[in-house]
Amino acid sequence: MKELSDCRVLIVDDAKANLDILVEGLKSDHKLSLALNGEMALQIATRTPPDLVLLDIMMPGMDGYEVCRRLRQMPETAEVPIMFLSSLEEVQNKTRGFEAGANDYLTKPFEMLEVKARVRSLLKAKAYADAVKEKIAYDLRIAREIQMGILPPDVSGVTEGTGLEAHAILHPAQAVGGDLYEVMRLPDGNLVAVMGDVSGKGIPAALFMAVTMTLVRALAPDSRTPAEILRRVSDALASQNPRNMFVTILCAIYDPRTGRLDYASAGHPPPVLVRDGKAEFLPLEPDMVAGIMAGLAAPGQSVQLQVGDLVVFYTDGVTEAFNAAGVLYGESQLLAELSGQPGRTAAETTEALLRSVRAHAGGHPQSDDIAVLALRRTK
Repeated sequence: MKELSDCRVLIVDDAKANLDILVEGLKSDHKLSLALNGEMALQIATRTPPDLVLLDIMMPGMDGYEVCRRLRQMPETAEVPIMFLSSLEEVQNKTRGFEAGANDYLTKPFEMLEVKARVRSLLKAKAYADAVKEKIAYDLRIAREIQMGILPPDVSGVTEGTGLEAHAILHPAQAVGGDLYEVMRLPDGNLVAVMGDVSGKGIPAALFMAVTMTLVRALAPDSRTPAEILRRVSDALASQNPRNMFVTILCAIYDPRTGRLDYASAGHPPPVLVRDGKAEFLPLEPDMVAGIMAGLAAPGQSVQLQVGDLVVFYTDGVTEAFNAAGVLYGESQLLAELSGQPGRTAAETTEALLRSVRAHAGGHPQSDDIAVLALRRTK
């Protein structure tokens, strides 16, 4: 936790006499920055973010209320404690100060001992809050490493020698998320491909994702069809699901000997088939999402893949990516991105799609987890 002597206090007051009193009283306890007006205070705060701001209200030009509001809008100072020191003692003035974002309000003339006590209290609270945030951030970094370690490290290695090329990407919207994918080889030589999207985000979704991955890996080898895998996974999830969470899953089994791809969906978006540079959604009859209740009966579908065909699985973080204007990436843009580029490898396909989604979003924050899995028949 940060030592109080290392904390920086920004003092903002247009009266030099007030600055002198505050500097004399605080210089031995904290690092200090000084500003004679609001514009200077914002410049200093941007250049050297303080740990606390002591702010006068009545100043020429920009008053303290506006300075406080702007400090709250700046990422560097959005959570920095702000205490008003003002001769305005009416209740409406204090109320306006707190509405602008202040943490404390002290009227002039003030006792220096009280100022020092309040400064220490605010700084201790901030130091504690910062320490808690650092611990949470550290735990989330570890959780992300664990979650990413649950996913298959190299799906291309799993499909080597089968005539099927595979590549996958996953980018959580937060440190951890609920999207998942899997590619595994069955004892009979067939390949299972799975794409899933857990309800919600963050740690709860990540935990449910880990359970789902474990069940898929345990139950798929003894299952004969994608629909059977979905039913068994859903039944197991529903048997112990106190929070009523759910997961959409698209499951497929590929036979390398024939090139046939059987697939079924538990509430997941349909896969895209890319053939000769043209992309279209594969027919799909989705059933309910997995994990809510037992007895999932997803209808099975199949497609005969030709050499060069690509099949793309994705989560709705792709089609529901927003830009700053609130416009969705959408299914039509997904098909457009996957069309017109015959000969793309699985890796080139996933990476190009991710670039396209990010270009659409621009600077808008990622609103949902993004996962893409591409399968390409090579022989």
